[in-house]
Amino acid sequence: MYISDETIDRFVKEDVPYIDLTTLVLEIGERKGKIKFFSREDAVLCGIEEAVKIFNKLNINVIKTRTSGSIIKKNEIFLEGEGTAENLHTAWKISQNILDYSSGIATKTKTLVDKVHNINPNISVITTRKNIPGTKELSIKAVIAGGGFPHRLGLSETILIFKQHLNFLGGINGLIEILRKTKSKVCEKKVIVEVEDLEDALLLCKNGVDGLQFDKIPYDILKKNVDILRTVNPSIIILAAGGINENNIEYYAQTGIDSIVTTSVYYAKPIDISCKIEPF
Repeated sequence: MYISDETIDRFVKEDVPYIDLTTLVLEIGERKGKIKFFSREDAVLCGIEEAVKIFNKLNINVIKTRTSGSIIKKNEIFLEGEGTAENLHTAWKISQNILDYSSGIATKTKTLVDKVHNINPNISVITTRKNIPGTKELSIKAVIAGGGFPHRLGLSETILIFKQHLNFLGGINGLIEILRKTKSKVCEKKVIVEVEDLEDALLLCKNGVDGLQFDKIPYDILKKNVDILRTVNPSIIILAAGGINENNIEYYAQTGIDSIVTTSVYYAKPIDISCKIEPF
């Protein structure tokens, strides 16, 4: 995933708006040293390419690196570089924060994906657009590194009809009246509708909708709904969303749905990434 130099520059400028005052007053800025990053726990690594970009911008010579999506072991050194003390200290916390946050999301995503794929490898784990503002690029990259996919990258790319849309159409019946026309406008895309009960789902299923997203439906009820809907239209796409996390995702994976939608990975515990900076 491409993250622009402009974004990287913003990260650096945010943390070092003018100077590194501590390094300056200690008069150690021009001394040569080495920086090493390692994890205090097993993890799925993510954010490494962004850390390397920071190194390059600060004239830190990269000695060792891995790639996002790599499995790293506790105490394994995965990034190492050489440069001046001033530049090493500038790169330190910015890189560490990116690695902490991104690797946390990637690791949690992989945990969910593994749980689901142990039950059904054909179910995808996809993430909502409810990411923390300002973190979208890093969080989406981390989801992909962990084996998941983004559900919607934004309003411009998919058609997902919510109750809030239906309120302007007169409900499900109003949507059905214009469904054929709606689909003709976006013939290369799927039209998905979020539903909360079987009655609406059946009505839409019988009238040509491409997919249904069940929101906040208990997994036992969802399974019964899926079985009924598959008898009406075996090829309809069925997704489940709302409150799905590592504690219940395996139950949802047993319902026969095509995809599980989750927000939980965006609030993953950061991985405990550590750093050593030493002089030559």
